[in-house]
Amino acid sequence: MSSRSPILRTNLARVRERIAAAAARAARNADEVRLVAVTKSVDSSTALELARLGAHELGENRVDRLAAKAEAFAAAIPTAPPVRWHMIGHLQRNKARAAAVHAGAVHSVDTDRLLATLARLSVELERDLDASLEVELTHLPTRSGFTPAALRALLEGELQLGRVKLRGLMTMAAPDPTASAGDLASQSAARRTFAQLRALAESLPRERFEGARVELSMGMSDDLDAAVAEGAHWVRVGSALFEGLAASEEGAA
Repeated sequence: MSSRSPILRTNLARVRERIAAAAARAARNADEVRLVAVTKSVDSSTALELARLGAHELGENRVDRLAAKAEAFAAAIPTAPPVRWHMIGHLQRNKARAAAVHAGAVHSVDTDRLLATLARLSVELERDLDASLEVELTHLPTRSGFTPAALRALLEGELQLGRVKLRGLMTMAAPDPTASAGDLASQSAARRTFAQLRALAESLPRERFEGARVELSMGMSDDLDAAVAEGAHWVRVGSALFEGLAASEEGAA
C-alpha cells in the first residue's frame, strides 16, 4: 500500500457512512444502495488501490479510459481484486463494442439505436450486459437521454435485447452551486429531479425490466443524500473519494 491508502480508506469510509446516514433518514436499509466509485479523475494505480480497499464497482465516463483501466486491472491479476466496470458517460455507437467487451453495466443508454447496438454486441461477444436507460429531466441543451414520452414509447414497443438485461433508469440533476455534501436541505433542486425519476419508474411496466424491478441510478458526490432519500439503488461518486489526494502526494514528493 502507498501513502495514498490512508486517505482513500478514510474517504471511502466517509462516503459509506454518508450513504448509511441518508438511508437511515429515509427509513431505508443501507444495503439497498450500492456505490459506483467513479475513477475518471485518477490513474489506474489509484483505482486499483481503491479496489483493494473494498470498492469493487468502478465507473468511468469515457470508454477509452474504461478499457485502459480494465486492461491494467487484468494485467495485475492475481493481486487485483475482482471488480465490475460501469460505463456512466455518454456512449457513441461506434465505441459501443469496447464498452460491451470491458463493462458489466452501462448506465447511460440514451437512444433506442444504442440499445439495439448493445443487444447485438452482447450476442456476438456472448456476454451478459446490464443496462440502464438514461432519462433527461433537466432540459439542459448539453444533456442527452430519453424524454419520459420517448422512454414510454420504447418500452411499449417490441424490444430485442439479446443478452442485455434492462435494470432500470439513470438520471443526473442540474449542477447546483448551493448544494452541500451531507446537507439534504441544500439539495432540494436535485431532490425534485430525483423524485421525478422515481415517479416515472413507478408508472412504467415493470415486466420490461429484469426481475420486474426498476433500479434507479442517480446521485453523485454533491447530491447523493437527496438521491438516497428518493430511492436510489446506485449512487455514482467520484470527487468525494479522492479529496485531499493530490495535496498528500505533493507533500510526499
